[in-house]
Order: sequence, then C-alpha cells, then structure tokens
Amino acid sequence: MSLRARTILAAVAALSLGAAACTEAEQDRAGERTEAAGDEAQEAATETGTALKEEAQQVGSAIAAGAREAAQEVDETTDRMAEEADEQKAETATDSRGN
Repeated sequence: MSLRARTILAAVAALSLGAAACTEAEQDRAGERTEAAGDEAQEAATETGTALKEEAQQVGSAIAAGAREAAQEVDETTDRMAEEADEQKAETATDSRGN
C-alpha cells in the first residue's frame, strides 16, 4: 500500500473515530491527531524522497565512473592490439622478403 493511501486511510479512520466521539472536545482531539499524523506522514515521505534522490545520484556517479574506466581499458587494449598487429605485419613482411 502506498504512503499516500496509508495516510488517507489513517485520516479516514481518525475522522471516523472522531465522528463517533461523544463530545465536541473528543472530536477536536481526534481531528488534531489526524492532522498531526498527516504532517508526520508528509515529513517522512519528504525525507524518504530526499534520501532516495541522494542514493540515486551516488549510484549514477558510480556507474559513470565504472563506464569511464571500462572505456579506458577498451581503448588501451585496442591500442595494444593494434601495435601487436603492426609488429606482426612487419615481421611477416620481413620473413617474406627473406625467403
């Protein structure tokens, strides 16, 4: 159940209890508790959203850093392979002329 649905359900339950209360003072207290619960739920949702945003940014940074490292490794490997291929080509040409 989503946080919003829980908040709404809590508000409805509190209002229902408030409506069933015998005195106006009890109804007022029930309304105050409902409002406080809604405020707490909103604050918790905001804090959770902020924490998730921070974590997502950290994960994104880590992925970007990993991708840069992988790209660097690929670049270095292909450069090394190209050098080895050039050396092999030169050896083959030398061997062909020597025979």
